[in-house]
Amino acid sequence: MPLSVQLGLLLALATAVASLLGFLLKHRGAIESPDVEWRKPVRSSLRLFRSRAYAVGMGVAMGSWGLHVAALSLAPISLVQTVIAGGLVLLTVLANGVFGHEVSQREWVGVAMTAAGLAFLAATVGNTGNSAHSDFDPATLVAYVGLLTAAGTAAAVAGWQTAAGASLVAAAAGLLWGASDVSIKALSGTFGDRGVAVLIHPLALIILLLSLYGLLVSTRSLQRGRAVPVIAITSAAANVATIAAGPIVFGEPMPAGAVGVTVRLAAFALVVTAAALTPPPRTPQEVVAGV
Repeated sequence: MPLSVQLGLLLALATAVASLLGFLLKHRGAIESPDVEWRKPVRSSLRLFRSRAYAVGMGVAMGSWGLHVAALSLAPISLVQTVIAGGLVLLTVLANGVFGHEVSQREWVGVAMTAAGLAFLAATVGNTGNSAHSDFDPATLVAYVGLLTAAGTAAAVAGWQTAAGASLVAAAAGLLWGASDVSIKALSGTFGDRGVAVLIHPLALIILLLSLYGLLVSTRSLQRGRAVPVIAITSAAANVATIAAGPIVFGEPMPAGAVGVTVRLAAFALVVTAAALTPPPRTPQEVVAGV
């Protein structure tokens, strides 16, 4: 495995830890702030920064985003997401041990199953460790990113106003960030030819818009649901979307034989079962009471 790919995977591990810390800090700030509003996205988003915890969480999240961009530019997208998915097991440890969240047994089991399922899913992609694998067909990229964006928007609209909609909104945020990550991977492959000119490439604008859109939707989910299941669902949706982009968009090899197919189906089953274990979100009254 080339040194650059190994470095990319180390950056992916750092991304996983920083991302979870940022998520938990943003959750602390989000629940003490006014609800974000669909019709007033800029105003309601800016109000969140009155919370010190949210502002610090955003700083950590931006650092995590930078690490993720660097990791995607150096290693195959499937391998990067394998490491990040495996890092999800730290969520319950950080939530309980550092942030003082009461983590139920179902949440411990659900997060562990999600991480295991995602890691196995990514591990069955095939031999992807020889290069960064950034070649893609523009039409396929546009179709894939457009599908994720449409699905994320539909899920966000469906769950936005309902008391039990936090899980849908969390999944929507993951799909939107997955679309952004796939776009980042595509754009990173042109850096050698374009240099800093990638900043004025149309994909750069798409990445910015999807990142901000996903942030708005994610904050809504953090305000409506328990920290651990909401973060786990968002991470799972984003990871599934980006792992699938490896073979679909970037031509990364798929596993051959019955064993690879069986492991992949088992991995999907683990993720789906973990989602079923997710506790229901808190009601608005429970949020106010700090339950």
